[in-house]
Amino acid sequence: MLAYHSSLVDPDSKLIGNTALLPIRSQFKGRAPRETKDIDIVDEAIYYLKASVFFKNYEIKNEADRTLIYITLYISQFLKKLQKCNFKSQGEKEMYTLGTTNFPIPGEPGFPCNGIYAKPANKQEDEMMRACLQQLRQETGLRHCEKVLTLRMINPASGGPALGRDSS
Repeated sequence: MLAYHSSLVDPDSKLIGNTALLPIRSQFKGRAPRETKDIDIVDEAIYYLKASVFFKNYEIKNEADRTLIYITLYISQFLKKLQKCNFKSQGEKEMYTLGTTNFPIPGEPGFPCNGIYAKPANKQEDEMMRACLQQLRQETGLRHCEKVLTLRMINPASGGPALGRDSS
């Protein structure tokens, strides 16, 4: 079985540490360039999520793969939080909180897979990375939350407790 690698490799992509700063279609403020194509790195991570979580080893072929890995790890973290939510508004609140709450970046204690990510070289790069990762987290949470919560509302047996349709 072959691993999925990002198809969004762009030699002109800006790097933060050794991670690609890729364009995304986002509703959130941030430093990532705006995407105009149909598919961005968030879509790619969500699409390949099921297949990606089964790989024990993953050969990183480019800087975009590191972005893909980060989003995949974030989705796993987000899904654990989402399991406990019974209402769509509760899930959206959890998504927002997890996306914006202080989180570790490469080089800091608590960051997963510190060995494959380079820490920011200076304070400016640190701020840029934190802003970009926050934007990725928020956009990923929004898109994936909508997908998961809609699925669970249609078919509660597919993913946990039945979600009520609340007024929020």
